[in-house]
Amino acid sequence: MADPTRRTALAAATRASRGAVRLAELPFLTQLDLRLDPKDPAADAVNRALGLDLPLEPNSAVHTSSSSALWLGPDEWLLLGRPGTQRKTEASIREAAGDAPVSVTDVSAQRTTFLVSGPRARDLLSHGCSLDLHPRAFTPRRCAQTTLARTHITLVSRDHPSPGFWLLVRSSYAPYLTNWLLDATTEYLRPDA
Repeated sequence: MADPTRRTALAAATRASRGAVRLAELPFLTQLDLRLDPKDPAADAVNRALGLDLPLEPNSAVHTSSSSALWLGPDEWLLLGRPGTQRKTEASIREAAGDAPVSVTDVSAQRTTFLVSGPRARDLLSHGCSLDLHPRAFTPRRCAQTTLARTHITLVSRDHPSPGFWLLVRSSYAPYLTNWLLDATTEYLRPDA
């Protein structure tokens, strides 16, 4: 019989990462894929229901204290929220959109989210990512669909509650990316850690 216990990808691979780089997992976040015409009047109603304005600039992100919206395409966003809020958020969107064509798909089980922070976080990610991650190029409130260590991820630059990056990766690739991050972090760990 299957074991229904939830486990995070880092649970079995604990490692001291005190120092220049800190790694954590933000497991089981609500993740909804939203498709909507941003020029439709319903988009304003959806923005009000979400408590944020969907970002319209390519590769941008909007964050509130409890949710985020990532631009994935001209009419597509990934909405992130606290664990277990999928149904409530989806119902709010559908009610706000009324009869307007809208697609809301719960993709929460598809990905997990890693937090990479610390003064050497950009250096660590640069080892396996071809994007220019310099602070002037990849500023807070930016996101991009890219690869890290040959793994497709959505990368989000955060400045609150502390500077760092969210890495959204398909759950099936999370163990591989965990091992890559732990290995790549080794050079930044203090000898006494």
